[in-house]
Amino acid sequence: MNRARIIRACGVYNEPVAGPLALAPEVDEYKQQFERLAEQADALVSPLNEEQFIWRPAAGSWSIAECLDHLNVTARLYLPQLDEGIAEAIRRGLYGEGPFTHDLVGRFLVRTMEPPARINLKAPSSFQPAVQRSRSEIMAAFRAYQVQFIDRLRQASGLDLRRAKVHSPASSWIRMSLNSGFALMAAHERRHLWQARRVIAATGFPH
Repeated sequence: MNRARIIRACGVYNEPVAGPLALAPEVDEYKQQFERLAEQADALVSPLNEEQFIWRPAAGSWSIAECLDHLNVTARLYLPQLDEGIAEAIRRGLYGEGPFTHDLVGRFLVRTMEPPARINLKAPSSFQPAVQRSRSEIMAAFRAYQVQFIDRLRQASGLDLRRAKVHSPASSWIRMSLNSGFALMAAHERRHLWQARRVIAATGFPH
């Protein structure tokens, strides 16, 4: 055993190493995105009264409350898919370093989802917001889901995010890279926060 290995074995090796919480660059960027989304949602909602929070600009349109609750529903359905994708990648030993690119499906979906909305997409029935949910419940859940996304990012750090795959909860035949999956969730949240801001700018918004 050479000297370096002996020193390591004795526990006195002092060469700087990345700590256990160090994240891969792409993972750290997604983490920052989810943190910013939590801050932006709070900044959007905190000045509003209850009437403004639940006001709809038109029949069939979503209120700010419904935009945010839709994101909570999506997160609840999507997190198990992330868990499965991460677990499968670990089982298969799909580790690797970036930079990671989006696959074809993921690139298209992320680009389609980013605001401003270019295509109007109707959410499937399972992704519709709840009929009644209090403001405090909606906001607490939204913040908690951002924490859960960041937890999954930590679990995924060190995996090959291009080879690891995740299924869409909206359709079982849609499968994309884990890298695209995280990007899609962040883009989806930006889309609906953009939609919520448009509610405030709509004619008739209560003041």
